[in-house]
Amino acid sequence: MENIIGINESYSTKKIALAISGGGYRATLYALGALWRLNELGVLPKLKTITSVSGGSIVSAWLAHNWTKLAFDNTGVASNFTEVIASPIEIFCSQGIDIKAGITGLFSFKDSIGDKIANAYNEHLFKDAKISSLPDTGPEFVFYGTNLQTGSGFQISKAKLHDYQIGDYANPDILLAKVVAISSAFPPILSPVHLDTDPEKWVKGKYSTHFENRELKKRLVLTDGGLYDNLGVERVWKNEGEYSHLLVCDAGAPLTVTDNVNTNWAGQLLRMTDIMTNQQRALRKRQIINSFQDVDENGAQNSYGGTYFGITTKINEYKILDAMTTDNKENGNLKNIRTRLNSFSEKEQGQLINWGYALADAAMRRDVTVAISQPLLKKGSWPKPKYFI
Repeated sequence: MENIIGINESYSTKKIALAISGGGYRATLYALGALWRLNELGVLPKLKTITSVSGGSIVSAWLAHNWTKLAFDNTGVASNFTEVIASPIEIFCSQGIDIKAGITGLFSFKDSIGDKIANAYNEHLFKDAKISSLPDTGPEFVFYGTNLQTGSGFQISKAKLHDYQIGDYANPDILLAKVVAISSAFPPILSPVHLDTDPEKWVKGKYSTHFENRELKKRLVLTDGGLYDNLGVERVWKNEGEYSHLLVCDAGAPLTVTDNVNTNWAGQLLRMTDIMTNQQRALRKRQIINSFQDVDENGAQNSYGGTYFGITTKINEYKILDAMTTDNKENGNLKNIRTRLNSFSEKEQGQLINWGYALADAAMRRDVTVAISQPLLKKGSWPKPKYFI
């Protein structure tokens, strides 16, 4: 099932969350297009939680870092979104960082490849900003990594570090670039990223069965958040009573079916990883769909409403008469664009931004016609008209 028929409901005092998936620069640019449309609909300042994984964390962290610079009007639209958020991300995604980081990290006695990726994020985007410097106003931004030691999802926010098997670590003082590097440290090349913390500052949680292991709290070995939760939705599930809506922006592509499988050890290992990742994403997507469709006899949500727009979604299935575009070979191929952190051409960027924008437009206009957004009867206009899809 590609699309979700969301249940319309009145705006409540509960929270609205946005979850942004992983997928390298492809996810960064696709999510940028979605954020572009959400801004025009006046949704951004109404979000209370934004979670992100891997490549999605690049644009999410940039949004967090620049939140107070956004000039929101009385309808909730930031008139300077393009110059503050979009243009710097486009410039950044035109620069490749993975090859240089890989070569320099491989021959470094001091820094890992993951450290080199963090250095690149810091040099080109975040300029020594720390997660502690994120504003207290606006959404709570939660960045997902995976703890290789415990096998758990590792959540990073301004308020705390969280691994349910270890506990919580309040008010972390970490470079924002390192946070994004942890979230996007795809193994084995860009991983791991090490994080040293003071063991005495960890606080035991209800399920912290390994809290007493001091080494787990002293030096954490972290990798890409997509290994554990590639959609970044667990934060909402575990606190679902707090939320009225969940918006899911997913740039992950499905597993490619092939009759020519490489059966040597390395080939099987890669294929096994792809299958497991695909299955994890499918299970989480299915749970999202079930939550959206879980209503009582009066049509009211039992959990939360919302919408899902994935890069593989067929826009025709939204049945929006004046949708931004229709399904065609060109937009259908965007899911096959690489997920690396290398240079993306102007055309690749423009098409991915437009596709994220178009699907967010269709999804919001069909599924979330409630008071959390501006009137949704009018479609938007292409952010990158040169690359109409």
